[in-house]
Amino acid sequence: MQPESSQTECPSAFEPPREIVILLHGLARSSNSMAKMAKSLSRKGYMVFNLEYPSTRLSVEEIAERYLHPIVCRTNRNHRTIHFVTHSMGGIVVRHYLKHYRCGQLGRIVMLAPPNQGSELVDFLKETYLFKKILGPAGQQLSTAEEALPNQLGPADFELGIITGNISFNPLSLWVLKGPDDGKVAVKRAALPGMREMLVVPCNHTFIMQSSKVIARTAVFLKSGRFYEMMENKQPLHFAYQLQGNGRSISTTNQGNR
Repeated sequence: MQPESSQTECPSAFEPPREIVILLHGLARSSNSMAKMAKSLSRKGYMVFNLEYPSTRLSVEEIAERYLHPIVCRTNRNHRTIHFVTHSMGGIVVRHYLKHYRCGQLGRIVMLAPPNQGSELVDFLKETYLFKKILGPAGQQLSTAEEALPNQLGPADFELGIITGNISFNPLSLWVLKGPDDGKVAVKRAALPGMREMLVVPCNHTFIMQSSKVIARTAVFLKSGRFYEMMENKQPLHFAYQLQGNGRSISTTNQGNR
């Protein structure tokens, strides 16, 4: 099965090779949710592949094999640097892929609101009929259990930046999620050992990828490996997170305008 994706035009033979960005949407979403990100990165000169896949009908492993792998193989032949930008479950798809496949000239990865340590909402709802029916096999894989897929993929051994939100419109999250959250994933559950930087922004899970500020920070990280370049002022509402020990606990430092 060939993956569906929207793609920018290929450069002419007289243009230098462009770096590639592969976008992966979240569970029960579509490539349309990443369209604004795709358009912005395309304008910055990247060749963008915005993948479309049936996230509620397949497991994470099946999405990686059937949809992500063919695109990576195709782009590897051109010997170009490949970056990834993901939303939510898309980050778990990339982590699984990189654990089991090689990715040529791997660049940088930005994950938006990833359940890197699972989500307590999945723990709470996964046995219910509606959850199973609507979110399918991949939804079942995103729990916080030690044996759950996100917790079996290991630390990041690639350049990783994470952006997650702390605004929730979900009343259930007040009862189920522990600590600040974006309505679906607790901030501490988005963190991953080995990550380079993490930002917490005033966004919710569903729309974080459409935030102009988040898109701008994503582009900076893809370029420099940092969310803020050296001469750029940092915004007070962004926080740096430093993992401690095994990554189950995190501490925060307000970066202010340093």
